Amino acid sequence: MKPPRVLLSWSSGKDSAWTLHVLRQQDVEVVGLLTTFNEAAGRVAMHAVRRTLVEAQAAATDLPLRQVPLPWPCSDAAYEQRMLAAIVRAREEGITHMAFGDLFLQDIRDYRIRQLAATGIEPLFPLWCSPADTPDLARRMLDRGLRAVLTCVDPRQLPESFVGRLYDPALLGDLPPGVDPCGERGEFHTFCVGGPMFTAEIPVQVGEAVTRDGFCFADLVPRALSGPRRKPEGRAARWQ
Repeated sequence: MKPPRVLLSWSSGKDSAWTLHVLRQQDVEVVGLLTTFNEAAGRVAMHAVRRTLVEAQAAATDLPLRQVPLPWPCSDAAYEQRMLAAIVRAREEGITHMAFGDLFLQDIRDYRIRQLAATGIEPLFPLWCSPADTPDLARRMLDRGLRAVLTCVDPRQLPESFVGRLYDPALLGDLPPGVDPCGERGEFHTFCVGGPMFTAEIPVQVGEAVTRDGFCFADLVPRALSGPRRKPEGRAARWQ
């Protein structure tokens, strides 16, 4: 019996990256990454990460990147229409499951399930847990070598000074009470630069910080890749 063929919803952040690592420990075949981009800006929605950086991530996972362009502004109807078209194409190509890095927000999980219900593709939630479990999850990701940078902060929940910081034990210790250590309630979003899911690190430097639409963003600028490539699941590359 063939293993499930899985398409992974890829935001470019730490939870998507860790989901890939977890899936690769299971009896499934991850066949690609699916990312939505603001077609006007060429960036990932909410994370505001440049397309070139996401393409570098995909190359470092040895997986193809499926890009879904979204208009700006983008209505719910437009989003659902374009996502459905991408999912239908995936099903036609023999993909059986779609995985998400959601942690504990039940309304988001229910929405995913509804959107896939009539497509023939089943949802997977490999990281699903409770709010009480996310501190351990955060520490486990870091212990295994995951490295990420905060690219977006919601200043209503977290001070703007956190944007652009490395996601590391020091940051976890600095988070105000009530902020989820994985940012699951939208307190912050990240870009993953290293970890056991990559063949090489994604070198970046933090550029200008801007406030837009009520959120604070740090622009990550790519740097030249260096060093030998390695197989995913190996020792994580160090942050430089």
